[in-house]
Amino acid sequence: MAERVTIGDLARRLGLSKASVSYALNGQPGVSEQTRERVLALARELQWYPSSSARTLSGARTGVVGLVLSRDPDLLGTEPYYMLVLSGIEAALIDAEYGLLLRMVGSEPGRDLPVYERWAGEGRVDGVMLFDQRRDDPRIPLLRRLGLPAVLNGAAEPGAALPAVVPDEHGDADQVVELLHGLGHRRIVHLTGPSGLLHEERRDGLVRAAASRAGMVVETLEGDYTMGTAERLTTERLRRGPAPTAWVASNDVMALGAVRAAAREGVDVPGDVSVVSWDDSLLCEIGSPPITALDRHPRDFGHRCARALLAEIAGTGDGDTGPRRSELRVRASTGPAAA
Repeated sequence: MAERVTIGDLARRLGLSKASVSYALNGQPGVSEQTRERVLALARELQWYPSSSARTLSGARTGVVGLVLSRDPDLLGTEPYYMLVLSGIEAALIDAEYGLLLRMVGSEPGRDLPVYERWAGEGRVDGVMLFDQRRDDPRIPLLRRLGLPAVLNGAAEPGAALPAVVPDEHGDADQVVELLHGLGHRRIVHLTGPSGLLHEERRDGLVRAAASRAGMVVETLEGDYTMGTAERLTTERLRRGPAPTAWVASNDVMALGAVRAAAREGVDVPGDVSVVSWDDSLLCEIGSPPITALDRHPRDFGHRCARALLAEIAGTGDGDTGPRRSELRVRASTGPAAA
């Protein structure tokens, strides 16, 4: 492998001092514009890039943002929503010539905290994006203490004092409940993710509030975003009977699990029960039957999250952080309530 080109190499080729080359590369005064252009042209020709360690020592930005996900790597690979969010994040970072440092640490609370401390101590990232907030989330005071810029993905708790990119959770709940109410359903099962996550707590409350206004009843079953757990919970509830006629799942994987469990139990979808997913994906489109789902525009959401963090790092702020209406994709998994 070829040796890395250094500032000393550039200086020798150009007949300049290392200090002059450094000034030119870092946009500092002390050299003429003609000299600066000569240095930059040779740097491009020789494919010179600043080392991350040198940038850290000089207090310059790293050109990297961090994302720690408290998810099992195997589970993340089955969740199309996160893959789409990550693609939106990457698109925004590519435009800004930034990189993404991604870590997955498993679902046990607290395992992500040492990662933030290490990143801040080593100067590895310029800022971080926070997913899956919990009540009294310990990451928020930690990041304040570390002085690391951060953006929340989802509405913040009161007093969080961090910028947040907010999905339209109120509108999402209303759309789902209105669809099911219009089809004659009066009892809903809400298959949620872990209740310790703030967005799951809010969703369940919003579904219950919308259903109450419509004279409907909601039964909550807590899952973990996996198909296997959704199948087990659905099977157990169907066997207890009589089951509600509408099921709302917190992600596409659990919605597919509910459909599969119903088929094994001889329960027709949508003849006996209707199924809706909170997340849309290819899984919903190719399901049997195709599953009604909320298209919450995850690529756009990821793009806006990354842009908000870059604006926070630059100290400019970003006004494009408010809710955007989701689109409810009505498919064959929803139909009139059984008589």
